[in-house]
Amino acid sequence: MSTGEKARVDWVDIAKGICIIFVVMMHSVLGVENEAGARGWMHPVVAFAQPFRMPDFFMISGLFLSLVIDRSWLRYADRKIVHFAYFYVLWLTIQFLFKAPGIVAESGTGGALSAYLLAFIQPFGTLWFIYLLPVFFVVTRLIKGVNVWLVLLIAAVLETLPIHTGWLVVDEFCSRFVYFFAGYAFAPAIFRLAEWLRQRPVTALLILGVWALINGLLVFTPASEAFAAWIPAEAYTSGGLGGWANVPLISLAAGGAGALAIVSVSALIAHMAQSWEAIVKPLRWLGAHSIIVYLAFFLPMALARTVLLKTGIVTDIGTISLLTVICGVIGPVVLYWLIQWSGYGQFLFKRPQWAHIDRAPAPRGALASAE
Repeated sequence: MSTGEKARVDWVDIAKGICIIFVVMMHSVLGVENEAGARGWMHPVVAFAQPFRMPDFFMISGLFLSLVIDRSWLRYADRKIVHFAYFYVLWLTIQFLFKAPGIVAESGTGGALSAYLLAFIQPFGTLWFIYLLPVFFVVTRLIKGVNVWLVLLIAAVLETLPIHTGWLVVDEFCSRFVYFFAGYAFAPAIFRLAEWLRQRPVTALLILGVWALINGLLVFTPASEAFAAWIPAEAYTSGGLGGWANVPLISLAAGGAGALAIVSVSALIAHMAQSWEAIVKPLRWLGAHSIIVYLAFFLPMALARTVLLKTGIVTDIGTISLLTVICGVIGPVVLYWLIQWSGYGQFLFKRPQWAHIDRAPAPRGALASAE
């Protein structure tokens, strides 16, 4: 592998690491604040990231698709559909086992069974990203011969329109596909941009400073009453504050700009890898194993939130939120290393052989990944 290729892999992993931390942060902070009935000092951080948190995750997910999109349908389906289906069903069942007692107490055994079955068509809890990725992979494969600009135009319109069917797959597809497809379609340009910025850190910092200022103004400046009516309810539940960043069209631009900003930040961090090794190495590891954190963070997050709120050891909501974020990120890492150390539980993060429909051997030691 050449130095240039290594740098590209480094910044992508760093970007994924940043994304997964922001995702855990959102669920942790909003969960704590919901339980406590009050906001803490972590909320503005969640709000600042709200316009670009998921757009960047989806854009990064599409970056390498062009390398595998022309594979045979059997291998493509194995890597892009069955792979995620296995982890979705497994972790849906694990999450449901923890939540089932509460559902049974409220709705009975029949209600719990109905809720479990419904999760196969209406994604459950934090797992909707794992559910939606195969949909994006299949749709992109089916339309790969269509003019790129036409697809982007249609996807941008879908993101802008107030589509709220109540079915999460439909609504999130319309809101997110434009970013995923942009990552796929513009991957060469995105890699060139990252390399260009990596070689020009001062320029990159100036650009990021301007972006951060604009993004902050859009997030924290309330939209006028006429435009506020267009802000979807989902924007508030994901940490938004009713600012201009959530207004249609502006949200599209803010999401795209924010995704590219994360690319820029990641390229800069990769450039400083030797000087910041203590930060870069863990961040890169998290990115390379982001799906592991995504699958397993719900339990340590929930446990930390419950313990901290019930015991009253810490009373500041923002500090409780931060500690919950830390537990949500570190918990899956500890579980992963325990599995590696003991040799038990590999199926939690590594798809077993029986769950493949294409029998071509995977790389030794390969764990859950977007590939």
